[in-house]
Parts: sequence; C-alpha cells; structure tokens
Amino acid sequence: MRISFDLDEVLFVDPDHYETEKALRFPLNRLFPERLRKGTVSLIHTLQQEGFEVWAYTSSFRTDTYIRALFRNYGIRFDQIVNGFRHKKEVIGERTQPLPNKIPSFYHISLHIDDEESIIQNGYVYGYRTLRVYEPDAQWADKVLAEARRIRRLEEPKDSSR
Repeated sequence: MRISFDLDEVLFVDPDHYETEKALRFPLNRLFPERLRKGTVSLIHTLQQEGFEVWAYTSSFRTDTYIRALFRNYGIRFDQIVNGFRHKKEVIGERTQPLPNKIPSFYHISLHIDDEESIIQNGYVYGYRTLRVYEPDAQWADKVLAEARRIRRLEEPKDSSR
C-alpha cells in the first residue's frame, strides 16, 4: 500500500508555531532550511517497517535531488517523489482541461496526507483517500498511522472461503 505526504505545512512546518525535529547541523541547516514536523522521522520509519511504500507528493518545484538529499540527512528514504515537474509531465501532459495540482489516484496511492482543503475535496472527485493534517497536533503521527492501517485493512482482499 502506498501513502504519500505533502511537504509544505505537513512535513515542513514553521518552528515558531510547531514542534519540530532537531535542526540539521551547520552547514546543512543553511543548505536545507526547512524544518520537519516533530514525529516525521519515526512515523515514516514505522510506516516503512510495516510494509507501506512512502512517497512525497508536492506541488512545489523543488527538485527530486534536493528532496531526497534533505530527507537523507534525517535517515529517511522515500520510495518515490512526485514534485511539480513530475506531476506536470506525467499527469497533466498534453491535456488542455484544468486539473488539480495533485491527483494521488493517478499513482495508485491509497492515502494522501495534505493540509489543503481543496486537495481533500478533490479526493471525492478524483477517487483518492486523504487525511488532513494542518495544525499543531501532538497526536498527528498517531492519527496518520491509524488511518494508514485502517485503509490497508479496507484494501486487503477478503477471504471468500469463510
């Protein structure tokens, strides 16, 4: 099962308003100024240990290389990254009709974590499940993990022999 996370305001947060993971040491903190929401590292490790594929899905145009390097410094390796460049190339392509800046169902993502209400609402239209994480919440990681486990149970094939 695939789970994806938006970056800005979900995993990257303002340390003046949120508890954050420990900042990277100099000079890495200058190269990678973003601060991770507290609990990000252990949550992603737990999800991966439980067999979930973990993706980053952002509408930002940060490069894949930049995102991978930043998270590598925290011991995190995403299975895949969809940024604005990849979304535009693979999802939008030559289409002329307007589409949202994220469509997790295109990538067979079972659960997408985002802060934007419009992305949550688009889930109903484009057939993907979402969980909104958008404010300081000490239990946010537990909620994400519980929802991921719930969705996995829903997607498990039913044993028809019973």
